[in-house]
Amino acid sequence: MTDNIYQGRTELGQESKLPAHPDEAKLDPVPNPHPGTLYLARYVAPEFTSICPVTGQPDFAHLVLDYAPDQHLVESKSFKLLLGSYRNHGAFHEDCTIDVAKRVIAAVSPKWLRICGYWYPRGGIPIDVFWQTGAPPEGLYVPDPGVAPYRGRG
Repeated sequence: MTDNIYQGRTELGQESKLPAHPDEAKLDPVPNPHPGTLYLARYVAPEFTSICPVTGQPDFAHLVLDYAPDQHLVESKSFKLLLGSYRNHGAFHEDCTIDVAKRVIAAVSPKWLRICGYWYPRGGIPIDVFWQTGAPPEGLYVPDPGVAPYRGRG
């Protein structure tokens, strides 16, 4: 690949600061080297954090994002910065999970996307959030997210 395909990107190949809020983060699309091939890309973030909008206490999740790229991929550094921007952001589990997915869709227009948010318990209740854009395309291999359901001490 030549350097000119990355012109206009905000994060790739340069020093970057963690955005203070998700609205300040920008996902960088990069050209998919195999746009005619149906395949799945998986991003796993086992240490995602945000803030409870009611109590101000930290919330923790294990996110699994699967997507079938079309013309563009999500550049991973910009994705990491987006996820880090939620660290001081007050929002409910459902909002954070779906917001991450919708930002990826807006940035790269994938053929298909699924997000699984496995939130660690607060107040004794784990909250798991799942969303996908529709049925997976025919022929797309979609593995299990690989995260065991919460079982407490049992």
